[in-house]
Amino acid sequence: WKPRTKPGGFEGVGAKGLPWLKKASELTGLPVAVEVATAKHVEDCLAFGVDLVWVGARTTGNPFSVQEIANALRGVEIPVLVKNPIHPELELWAGAIERLQKAGLKQVGMIHRGFSSYGNTDYRNAPMWHLPIEMKRRLPDMPILNDPSHICGRRDTLAAVAQQALDLDFDGTMIESHIDPDNAWSDAKQQITPEVLKQLITDLVWRHETTDKEEFVNALAGLREQINNLDAEVMQLLGRRMAVAEKIGQYKKDNDITILQTARLNEILERSKRQGAQVGLTEDFVERYMEAVHLESVMRQERVMNS
Repeated sequence: WKPRTKPGGFEGVGAKGLPWLKKASELTGLPVAVEVATAKHVEDCLAFGVDLVWVGARTTGNPFSVQEIANALRGVEIPVLVKNPIHPELELWAGAIERLQKAGLKQVGMIHRGFSSYGNTDYRNAPMWHLPIEMKRRLPDMPILNDPSHICGRRDTLAAVAQQALDLDFDGTMIESHIDPDNAWSDAKQQITPEVLKQLITDLVWRHETTDKEEFVNALAGLREQINNLDAEVMQLLGRRMAVAEKIGQYKKDNDITILQTARLNEILERSKRQGAQVGLTEDFVERYMEAVHLESVMRQERVMNS
């Protein structure tokens, strides 16, 4: 089963494909995994002894569908992976996982497949790495896979994204493969042959999370202490900045001036981008950071205005 955004696309062959997967498993000795979107899908998979199921991105975004699947899996010992929702809504992802856990499922994991993003050209689905990293922070013991196929949408960048995921301590990858990629019935541009897949996997570098080497441990501890001190300085500076923003808010209140000054915001952003570029910071990072700082300043001025 393959949920599609628009009708008319290939949506899978349905339950008649399950015997094919079972036969493939018998021939290769490999486990079988299937995407499920309804309780009936779950029932069919369990009847054929499927080893693992996953909840797709479109299904994750629908709490009713996730609950239906959770109810169908209640009392079953089977691994279940949950893809992130199409849109960058972290609580939907976390909520889907929680529904499965509340149904008694113990072997639950995550799949990061990127997020829909308007105007994005580098990826089919923007990775937005900070979101899966936050999920790893919340659920440190839960495995997470990366799906570079759906993130990239094309073959030439699969290896780079897969390696980046492993460098971020992801537990593995989920990559689409097809014996004749150019003639695949869905997502042809992101399919690779089994031979290419084998080489891609061989070339991936698996790094250690840590090491007992004394030289490394000591050097890292020293650098992390520098980070801690710099972070403390940044917090102090932000606190001082907010204090000034509150004073500005008081002046605006006394003179009946609106809080939001668009021209001033644009001035701050443009200046910060130039300054950031001089020290090697990306424009995207500077913009997101300064927008967050400005939002906090506005909220503080609003409290002053209404006090």
